Amino acid sequence: MESRLKFIEVKGDHPKTTFCQAVDEGLSAAPKSLPTLYLYDHRGSELFEEITCLPEYYPTRTEQSILERVSSEIVEAVGGDLMIVEFGSGSSTKTRLLLSAALDRQRSLPYVPIDISTEFLKQTSLTLLRDFDRLTIQAMSAEYFDAIAAMPEHSGPRLMLFLGSNIGNLTHEEATSFLAQVRSQMKPKDRILIGIDLVKERTILEDAYNDRRGVTAEFNLNLLRRINRELDGNFDLSGFYHSAPYDEREQRIEMRLFSLSRQIVDIDGTGGVYSFTPGEFIHTEWSHKYTLDSFRRLCRPAGLELDATWRDERDWFAMILLRPDAP
Repeated sequence: MESRLKFIEVKGDHPKTTFCQAVDEGLSAAPKSLPTLYLYDHRGSELFEEITCLPEYYPTRTEQSILERVSSEIVEAVGGDLMIVEFGSGSSTKTRLLLSAALDRQRSLPYVPIDISTEFLKQTSLTLLRDFDRLTIQAMSAEYFDAIAAMPEHSGPRLMLFLGSNIGNLTHEEATSFLAQVRSQMKPKDRILIGIDLVKERTILEDAYNDRRGVTAEFNLNLLRRINRELDGNFDLSGFYHSAPYDEREQRIEMRLFSLSRQIVDIDGTGGVYSFTPGEFIHTEWSHKYTLDSFRRLCRPAGLELDATWRDERDWFAMILLRPDAP
């Protein structure tokens, strides 16, 4: 299997903020915040996979139900001799439907999974190679923006995937910038398939991010545990609680960790001391929700047009196929 696997670690062109710097800057700011990407260490990635199976967390199974119904149609719309590139590949569970549909139409398939969790990416790649004997993988350990320029060329069309409503974790400005940078690397026959979570009732949204078993809370609190482990911090996890309210004006879930009391946290790795008041929170993630019109407005400045749309029967989720606009 390893003969069909190539593994690449992509470094950015510009110096990146380290975990230590990001923690110091984020906890020194007002309001406090920590970058979403740091939620996904190995344990965080495992917890997120557990979240996707929760009864309240509808996005994964709803997106999967759409792909079960239309994967062949998507592959046919893009064309033969396909390469699949996936940003934020995770476990590639839903992607298997598209891999299978593509391999029904062509003898072999190159797949380029891109993920920041290196060990998780390696494990997933080996599992896919065991299950698909006509698959070759060029796995890229990288952040989204760094990976764009490193995407491999291909003689046929490339189908670029951004599934799981991951684009919702970006601000609107970041999302348009990301799409514009991907568009700059696209040939006319390339396409982008994006999963977006649609605007719906508040209770459905908030239940999805505040599950009864507390797995999402554990996922969020794992970021503090990571700071303790990697930066020698002394966060008392019992002194914080998870909450993810929905902001109707901004149309987004805002994931937060609230301090239960007045407390001081020392982090030897940053050399900093950080104070918290009762009810003060650390922002850790946004999850934007869209209408088709609001998503179209996001894509136009990036030079992308909606090519096709597939939705579930409840209109909770949509798969959007994007094409580059005319020069």
